[in-house]
Amino acid sequence: MTLSLVLAVIAGITVLLFLILRLKINAFIALLIGSITVGIIAGLDAKEIIATIQQGMGNTLGFVATVVGLGAMFGAILEESGGAKTIANFTVSKFGLKRAPLAMVISGFLIAIPVFFDVAFIILVPMIYALQRKTSKSLLLYAIPLLAGLAITHAFIPPTPGPIAVADIIGADLGWVILVGFLVGVPTALIAGLWFGKLISKQIFVEAPQLTDKQKEDQLPPISQTLLILALPIFLILLNTITSSGALGISNKTVLEVIALIGHPFAALIIANILAWYFFGIRRGFTKKQLFEITTKSLAPAGTIILLTGAGGVFKQVLTNTGAGKLLATSLSDAGIPVLAFAFISAAIVRIIQGSSTVAMITAAGLISPLLIEASLKPIELACMVIAIASGASIFSHVNDSGFWLVGQYLGISEKETFKSWTVMTTILALVGILTVSLIYLMV
Repeated sequence: MTLSLVLAVIAGITVLLFLILRLKINAFIALLIGSITVGIIAGLDAKEIIATIQQGMGNTLGFVATVVGLGAMFGAILEESGGAKTIANFTVSKFGLKRAPLAMVISGFLIAIPVFFDVAFIILVPMIYALQRKTSKSLLLYAIPLLAGLAITHAFIPPTPGPIAVADIIGADLGWVILVGFLVGVPTALIAGLWFGKLISKQIFVEAPQLTDKQKEDQLPPISQTLLILALPIFLILLNTITSSGALGISNKTVLEVIALIGHPFAALIIANILAWYFFGIRRGFTKKQLFEITTKSLAPAGTIILLTGAGGVFKQVLTNTGAGKLLATSLSDAGIPVLAFAFISAAIVRIIQGSSTVAMITAAGLISPLLIEASLKPIELACMVIAIASGASIFSHVNDSGFWLVGQYLGISEKETFKSWTVMTTILALVGILTVSLIYLMV
């Protein structure tokens, strides 16, 4: 039985990677086929396999589909209104040209909360072009900090899809994930973004291509309004987490119920969407039809992430129902391998082999989740697991990752230069991330 479970897990992962890498099959289908492979080899009958797929998909999507969908619509309205550009302009104006790299880190850190990584980068590319032309310094001095800020938030801080998906699969509280994500993200951004950006810009000089940005500055929404609406859902989620832990000493049942409702990610993001719809949309001249089209279009990429997450939930459920997860946990314990390290390594391996950070995060979460069932981890320890997985899934972006080509194209650099800048930055990001979260994990 033990041998069959080991073979089942190995076969499932092998089939998954073969389908994605060799046959170029969509990761959603590949994850389902990989899960079925594990079930068959582990001895589940047909009815058990189908029931497991339904159970894993249903348990996962009830939460993730709602949060990712709401987050995608919120980010789309912010993007179309120019809110992302407002934040970048504000930080540069406050920090000045000398500290523009720091402004780019902060801008990326904030903007990637509601806006997908690639979209946010494309929106802000004209700004780093303009900075390079003003200072005549290497474009990488501004690009690497911006990319680091975007990548860190995209991987570490909800309501971005990756950490939401992992948190749901392993049962972590989003409020704690936000807190740990910020704690890990700040030093990671300073090292991978500011320090490395300054270092690589001295080695590789890159000149900005011709500016193409045509958006008028006076059409952008005010910064105070933008930051308030952006911060509101995060504040409400954190407030609910802190209140439910008893840290604020609130005993009034009605107050606790209200905070529990508005502080749940569902309600917090609904409130943010309504405010964005009105202040970024209606008040700024968008028609109701335009807003409907913007939000509807945003659900296309969100749908892919939702289905991938559901398939990851199926993979997790198969490992749980077959007992393979428990066997893996026992084996790791006997070998003396910490589960936090296994979380990072498993995500890193999948990331390097097949490229997608989202697939790497979801696959690793599926592997890790069954190991945590009997571990009785604290909420903050589960949050650390999420960030460990996110760190591993961010490592060594190279030619099989679409982000590698996106960065190279927009910065106008060769593949070799992209390896030296972007690929090294993502690796530093991952290593600093896992080191920092390990320290937090050891201290709690």
